[in-house]
Amino acid sequence: MLSEEILKVVFPCLEAKDLTRCMLVCKLWRETAEDDYNWKCLCAKRWPSVCRKSELLNMSYLQLYRMLCKRKRSKKFLPPRLSFTDLDFCIDIWCEEKLVYSEVVPGTLLQTRTSAFPVGMPDVVKFHLSSSDYKMTIPMQPRFNIPLGQTVCVSVLVVRRDSRKVACIINRSLFEYIDRSTFRAMAFDYLDFSPAHPFVSGVRAWISLLFMDHGDDGAADVFGIELDFCDAANTEDQVLWLLDMLDWQ
Repeated sequence: MLSEEILKVVFPCLEAKDLTRCMLVCKLWRETAEDDYNWKCLCAKRWPSVCRKSELLNMSYLQLYRMLCKRKRSKKFLPPRLSFTDLDFCIDIWCEEKLVYSEVVPGTLLQTRTSAFPVGMPDVVKFHLSSSDYKMTIPMQPRFNIPLGQTVCVSVLVVRRDSRKVACIINRSLFEYIDRSTFRAMAFDYLDFSPAHPFVSGVRAWISLLFMDHGDDGAADVFGIELDFCDAANTEDQVLWLLDMLDWQ
């Protein structure tokens, strides 16, 4: 068994996981490994400034290291206060200022990932829609064509059935991102949050037109809409919490 003097020379050179294992060997090793000097050496590697004045701390360096390096557990969301049965989504699309689509879509229809898309849908779109990312999609009824060279914009409002309050998700945003290789035209807008959440900002809502390209006619045959909040929400509960924080009027 190594003497205590040798342990005091070796232990300050060890990493935290090795020092922790040494505590399991015997009582002498545990008491020596718990010496605060060993943990001060480890803290000095990560947070050197805090080790310059030990009187700043109200805890030992061992306690400090354990607190700052504690494995973070994933936090579970509380059940959201909203549900998709409480919501209606008002979607309007204009092409060169001409209204081409205007519908009130029940939240329950957007909530369910639909498979009622047309035969002949491109494989790249099928792959995208089958991914694990949380997306809300609906088929377009009726379908319509959009000339790819024309200006297309969209607005999306959400209405609460219980209070009849309205919040804006997307306000007259242009479909500036048109990718013919993935058969999607995309637009976004930044969400407006309630003053009760002053530190939440910079979260975008994305809406995509899913289309088929039938050749050289220069028009997109739009067959579906996709709405997502992938900047901040990737599950149904997260989306509902995000919507709950909007600036409802």
